[in-house]
Amino acid sequence: MSDNEVKVGVSNKDGQLGFLFTRGGLREGAGRKSIGVTKKVSLTLTDEMWANIEKDCADHQVSRSEVIRNIIELYYSS
Repeated sequence: MSDNEVKVGVSNKDGQLGFLFTRGGLREGAGRKSIGVTKKVSLTLTDEMWANIEKDCADHQVSRSEVIRNIIELYYSS
């Protein structure tokens, strides 16, 4: 098998399909650690509010999700 070939394998833990490269592979505990549960939501805000969020994203070089998560955490921590 060359370095450019990819195999598809099944993870031991969740039974989900994953890609196995010639080096490494699916390992228990590998990858980005979760910070919580992901739930998809739809949020309606004014153009001005979206502009404020986008400015925060650019100013702090963070994702929209992180800005909104920080706002919600700040609200509930006080």
